[in-house]
Amino acid sequence: MVRMSDEVVDYFSSTKRIIKGSLTAIIITIILLIIYSAILTYTTISESTIPMVTLAITGVSILIGSQIAGTRIKRNGIVIGMAVGAIYILSIYLLSSIISGNFGMSFFSIIMMIISIVAGALGGIIGVNRG
Repeated sequence: MVRMSDEVVDYFSSTKRIIKGSLTAIIITIILLIIYSAILTYTTISESTIPMVTLAITGVSILIGSQIAGTRIKRNGIVIGMAVGAIYILSIYLLSSIISGNFGMSFFSIIMMIISIVAGALGGIIGVNRG
């Protein structure tokens, strides 16, 4: 009988948790953006708030997703959180670029990437230590 080493099992388990954290962050983002779009539609809030609210929603979503991943894995919180943030932002970037047909990078895109990685690292640290 072939038995997988503990390292291989840990790798697959960690990868599964990172993907779950990233998907959780994306789902939270979708829900919060739907709520925000309803607020924009039915109130007098200015559309000029869109960039800042989008950055805040991204940060909060990744923070929560990376906490979930970090809590379950219990080690390497910074790395796990940064991986969640990287997968999240790569997914969002690819999806938005395909939809818009524009694969360019703007200053806003770079800021969003930095926020994603920092929020992921912070959430991973919190998740690992929350125990």
